[in-house]
Amino acid sequence: MLLSLHAHIYILSSIVINLVGHDVKCENLDEDTCAFAVSSTGKRCVLEKSVRRSGIEVYTCRSSEIEADKVTNIIESDECIKACGLDRKSLGISSDALLESRFTQKLCSVKCLNQCPNVVDLFFNLAAGEGVYLPKLCESQEGKSRRAMSEIRSSGIVMDTPGPVGPVRLGEMAPEPATSMDHMPYVPAPSPY
Repeated sequence: MLLSLHAHIYILSSIVINLVGHDVKCENLDEDTCAFAVSSTGKRCVLEKSVRRSGIEVYTCRSSEIEADKVTNIIESDECIKACGLDRKSLGISSDALLESRFTQKLCSVKCLNQCPNVVDLFFNLAAGEGVYLPKLCESQEGKSRRAMSEIRSSGIVMDTPGPVGPVRLGEMAPEPATSMDHMPYVPAPSPY
């Protein structure tokens, strides 16, 4: 029931943003809302930091060239930031966090997978860019996290298809995913052995 309530609040907040007509523009966001936001044009926002000659740190938000799949006009909720183990002050967009087992455990949690489609989409694509199949990585988190991390570092978990990222069924990892990928065929990752 609680899971469903949070999902409904998340969906309603997205609808309210669209109904009110406030388009998310990365350049208008501050350092507390920039990271993990997606503009109304579908571009992911990125937080950058520069240091002035006086030593003062200045944060700016800008649109990246990375497009989100099926998600637009969203400022990620505090609930998703917490559930997925993210940090509002994250600079840039990187797959480095996937090497940290604590982060991956939170990313692969049922709460994150079911309620945070924007985050799952981002890290699915970042993982794929590194040759890692996110559902396989999450499956390995159930008990073999150290071994999984070493496999990632040695590129032991790779996708079956060369070239662009193939479709994935997130429903295999957690019941009732927030994003509907049921229409996509399931492509199993090859065994790393």
